Amino acid sequence: MNYHQYYPIDVVNGPGTRVTLFVSGCVHQCRGCYNQSTWRLDGGHPFTQQLEDQIIADLNDQRIKRRGLSLSGGDPLHPANVADVLRIVKRVRNECPGKDIWLWSGYTLAELSAEQQQVVDLIDVLIDGKFEQDKRDLNLEWRGSSNQVIHYFKL
Repeated sequence: MNYHQYYPIDVVNGPGTRVTLFVSGCVHQCRGCYNQSTWRLDGGHPFTQQLEDQIIADLNDQRIKRRGLSLSGGDPLHPANVADVLRIVKRVRNECPGKDIWLWSGYTLAELSAEQQQVVDLIDVLIDGKFEQDKRDLNLEWRGSSNQVIHYFKL
Protein backbone atom coordinates (compact mmCIF):
# COMPACT_ATOMS: atom_id res chain seq x y z
CA MET A 1 0.00 0.00 0.00
CA ASN A 2 1.05 3.56 -0.59
CA TYR A 3 -0.10 6.59 1.30
CA HIS A 4 -0.40 10.17 0.20
CA GLN A 5 -0.26 12.04 3.50
CA TYR A 6 -0.03 11.36 7.23
CA TYR A 7 -1.16 13.90 9.83
CA PRO A 8 -0.18 13.04 13.41
CA ILE A 9 -2.41 15.90 14.60
CA ASP A 10 -5.65 16.59 12.73
CA VAL A 11 -8.82 18.39 13.83
CA VAL A 12 -10.66 18.34 10.48
CA ASN A 13 -11.27 14.68 9.58
CA GLY A 14 -13.54 13.52 12.38
CA PRO A 15 -14.35 14.70 15.89
CA GLY A 16 -11.68 15.81 18.31
CA THR A 17 -7.95 15.67 17.77
CA ARG A 18 -7.06 12.71 15.55
CA VAL A 19 -4.37 10.88 13.65
CA THR A 20 -5.21 10.81 9.92
CA LEU A 21 -3.83 8.68 7.11
CA PHE A 22 -4.69 9.40 3.48
CA VAL A 23 -3.98 6.25 1.49
CA SER A 24 -3.30 6.13 -2.25
CA GLY A 25 -5.58 4.44 -4.75
CA CYS A 26 -9.18 5.05 -5.75
CA VAL A 27 -11.20 3.32 -8.45
CA HIS A 28 -14.17 5.68 -8.09
CA GLN A 29 -12.43 8.83 -9.37
CA CYS A 30 -15.45 11.01 -8.63
CA ARG A 31 -15.92 14.11 -10.73
CA GLY A 32 -15.18 17.12 -8.52
CA CYS A 33 -13.16 15.14 -5.98
CA TYR A 34 -11.06 17.46 -3.81
CA ASN A 35 -8.30 14.87 -3.42
CA GLN A 36 -7.55 13.71 -6.97
CA SER A 37 -3.83 13.47 -6.20
CA THR A 38 -4.58 10.30 -4.18
CA TRP A 39 -6.21 8.33 -7.00
CA ARG A 40 -3.16 6.45 -8.29
CA LEU A 41 -2.21 3.30 -6.38
CA ASP A 42 1.48 3.96 -7.02
CA GLY A 43 1.26 7.61 -5.97
CA GLY A 44 2.59 8.99 -2.73
CA HIS A 45 4.97 7.03 -0.53
CA PRO A 46 5.31 3.35 0.39
CA PHE A 47 3.54 2.54 3.64
CA THR A 48 6.20 1.13 5.96
CA GLN A 49 6.32 -0.72 9.26
CA GLN A 50 7.97 2.39 10.66
CA LEU A 51 4.95 4.56 9.77
CA GLU A 52 2.55 1.95 11.08
CA ASP A 53 4.43 1.90 14.39
CA GLN A 54 4.41 5.73 14.42
CA ILE A 55 0.62 5.78 14.04
CA ILE A 56 0.27 3.53 17.09
CA ALA A 57 2.78 5.61 19.06
CA ASP A 58 1.03 8.86 18.13
CA LEU A 59 -2.37 7.47 19.16
CA ASN A 60 -0.94 6.44 22.53
CA ASP A 61 1.03 9.66 23.15
CA GLN A 62 -0.45 11.04 26.38
CA ARG A 63 0.87 14.57 25.78
CA ILE A 64 -1.87 15.12 23.18
CA LYS A 65 -5.30 13.62 23.86
CA ARG A 66 -6.16 12.12 20.50
CA ARG A 67 -9.63 10.69 20.11
CA GLY A 68 -8.83 8.26 17.32
CA LEU A 69 -7.72 7.32 13.82
CA SER A 70 -9.20 8.60 10.57
CA LEU A 71 -8.58 6.68 7.33
CA SER A 72 -9.28 8.44 4.05
CA GLY A 73 -7.72 8.77 0.66
CA GLY A 74 -7.92 7.70 -2.07
CA ASP A 75 -9.97 4.84 -0.71
CA PRO A 76 -8.87 2.74 2.26
CA LEU A 77 -11.17 -0.02 1.01
CA HIS A 78 -9.56 -0.19 -2.44
CA PRO A 79 -8.87 -3.94 -2.89
CA ALA A 80 -5.12 -3.30 -3.01
CA ASN A 81 -5.27 -1.48 0.36
CA VAL A 82 -7.53 -3.79 2.36
CA ALA A 83 -4.86 -6.11 3.82
CA ASP A 84 -2.73 -3.25 5.13
CA VAL A 85 -5.72 -1.27 6.39
CA LEU A 86 -7.05 -4.36 8.17
CA ARG A 87 -3.70 -4.85 9.89
CA ILE A 88 -3.65 -1.20 11.05
CA VAL A 89 -7.23 -1.35 12.31
CA LYS A 90 -6.51 -4.56 14.24
CA ARG A 91 -3.45 -2.98 15.84
CA VAL A 92 -5.40 0.10 16.88
CA ARG A 93 -8.09 -2.12 18.41
CA ASN A 94 -5.47 -4.17 20.29
CA GLU A 95 -2.94 -1.51 21.24
CA CYS A 96 -4.89 1.74 21.57
CA PRO A 97 -7.76 1.22 24.00
CA GLY A 98 -10.49 3.82 23.88
CA LYS A 99 -9.55 5.19 20.44
CA ASP A 100 -12.23 5.29 17.76
CA ILE A 101 -11.71 4.58 14.06
CA TRP A 102 -13.40 6.53 11.26
CA LEU A 103 -13.11 5.51 7.59
CA TRP A 104 -14.21 7.21 4.36
CA SER A 105 -14.89 5.06 1.29
CA GLY A 106 -16.53 5.43 -2.10
CA TYR A 107 -17.93 1.93 -1.71
CA THR A 108 -21.34 1.60 -0.07
CA LEU A 109 -22.09 -1.04 2.57
CA ALA A 110 -24.05 -3.04 -0.02
CA GLU A 111 -21.03 -3.14 -2.37
CA LEU A 112 -18.44 -4.44 0.11
CA SER A 113 -16.57 -7.67 -0.52
CA ALA A 114 -16.01 -10.11 2.33
CA GLU A 115 -12.46 -8.74 2.78
CA GLN A 116 -13.64 -5.14 2.89
CA GLN A 117 -16.36 -6.11 5.39
CA GLN A 118 -13.67 -7.47 7.73
CA VAL A 119 -12.28 -3.94 8.01
CA VAL A 120 -15.71 -2.37 8.46
CA ASP A 121 -16.55 -4.85 11.22
CA LEU A 122 -13.72 -3.36 13.31
CA ILE A 123 -14.32 0.37 12.83
CA ASP A 124 -16.62 2.76 14.67
CA VAL A 125 -17.81 4.99 11.83
CA LEU A 126 -18.01 4.52 8.05
CA ILE A 127 -18.79 7.40 5.72
CA ASP A 128 -19.72 5.63 2.50
CA GLY A 129 -20.65 6.45 -1.06
CA LYS A 130 -19.04 8.22 -3.96
CA PHE A 131 -18.82 11.99 -3.96
CA GLU A 132 -21.50 13.30 -6.34
CA GLN A 133 -20.81 16.83 -7.46
CA ASP A 134 -24.48 17.60 -8.21
CA LYS A 135 -25.29 16.68 -4.58
CA ARG A 136 -22.42 18.66 -3.07
CA ASP A 137 -23.38 20.40 0.15
CA LEU A 138 -20.84 22.44 2.10
CA ASN A 139 -23.12 22.43 5.16
CA LEU A 140 -22.84 18.67 5.69
CA GLU A 141 -20.69 17.41 8.49
CA TRP A 142 -17.96 14.84 7.66
CA ARG A 143 -19.10 14.35 4.03
CA GLY A 144 -19.14 16.23 0.78
CA SER A 145 -22.39 15.25 -0.91
CA SER A 146 -25.87 14.41 0.37
CA ASN A 147 -25.87 10.86 -1.01
CA GLN A 148 -23.03 9.86 1.31
CA VAL A 149 -24.15 8.11 4.49
CA ILE A 150 -22.58 8.19 7.93
CA HIS A 151 -22.86 4.78 9.59
CA TYR A 152 -22.25 4.84 13.35
CA PHE A 153 -21.44 1.30 14.43
CA LYS A 154 -19.81 1.50 17.85
CA LEU A 155 -20.04 5.05 19.21
